[in-house]
Formats: sequence, structure tokens, C-alpha cells
Amino acid sequence: MDTVRAAIAAYIREQALPIDKYSHQPRLYALAVRVGAGQKYDDQILYAAAWLHDLGVFIGHRPEEIEALSRWDNVAYAMERAPALLAEWDFPQEKIAAVQAAIRDHLPARAPETIEGIILRDADILEQLGAVGILRNVSKVGRDTRYPTFAEVLALLRRNLHTLPDQLRLPSARALAAPRIQLLRDFLDAADDEGAGAPL
Repeated sequence: MDTVRAAIAAYIREQALPIDKYSHQPRLYALAVRVGAGQKYDDQILYAAAWLHDLGVFIGHRPEEIEALSRWDNVAYAMERAPALLAEWDFPQEKIAAVQAAIRDHLPARAPETIEGIILRDADILEQLGAVGILRNVSKVGRDTRYPTFAEVLALLRRNLHTLPDQLRLPSARALAAPRIQLLRDFLDAADDEGAGAPL
């Protein structure tokens, strides 16, 4: 399985464009392992899903035309591409459907039924909180049509702060979330103070 993992990681390192999109995958998997501590789960499934879940957000995989991009379902794309890629890397065929399910259910709006899906979803929510969540979202300003200014990102971070923590399912994830929530709250308070009511 080490050769399969190496193949998955090498492929994502090559495909993850712009290049800052790459760091999310190894970080997410490592975080998912922490979230899953004490749980009985299949690490092969978790690894593959963590590394492949965002394939559809990479340049070269997503549409470039603005209107098409606004309708793009990157999760459906990742689910569609995963089986052929995993088969090419000799990933166990009987586990591919479970990888697809974890990819499908990693978004906060979903309700995963598998432990791998629950772990991945909790880890991905954690990635949207704290310092990492701030970095990942602020980097979108000016290059993502949804976030032309900092004001839109600050609104997103506020929504994340108020809606995401209560959606975490596992006690381990809630414990990991506590310092991230406080950091995000402090950052938003500081942005409000320093902005002094002016547009950001």
C-alpha cells in the first residue's frame, strides 16, 4: 500500500494548481488521523479520500469560463474520476466505493454514514477554522470571483465561526476545534477594531 500512497501523493502534487492548493491534502490527512484517534476505521479509504477529495478544484480539472465555473460541482467530478485513478494505482477495488462515499460526504452540509466520511468531514471543517482557515480563505481574495475584497472573506469567516463548530460530530474534533475557534474569534475582533468601520 505504500507504493499506492506514494502514487496518489505524487499525482496530487503534480495536479494541484495553483500550487498553494497542494498543502491542504497532506495536512488534512494528518489532521484526519488525529480526529480518528480511538475510532475503528479503514486508513486506506481515509487516505485516498483525503488526498482526492478536492481534485475538481484544481486548474486543469475545473472549467475556466466564469459562468461554467459558477455551476461546477467539484465533488461530483472527484467522485467520478476517483475509480479510474485508484484502479490505475492498484488500490483495492472493493474499497473504491467507500472512498467515493467519503469524498461525497466531506462537505459540512452532508451527513456521512461511514466512519471514514465522518472523520474526513470533521477534519475538513477544522481546516476552515483557526489560522489555517484564515490563510486558506484570505488567499482567495482577488482570484476567486466570490471574494473580490476582504469584506467577503471576513463575512465567510464569520459564518464559519458561527455555523461550523456545532456541526462537528466526534469529541476529538470538538477538542481540536477549541483553540482554532478562539483564534478565529480573536482575529475577527481585531479586524473589526482595526478596520474602524471602513471597507476592507
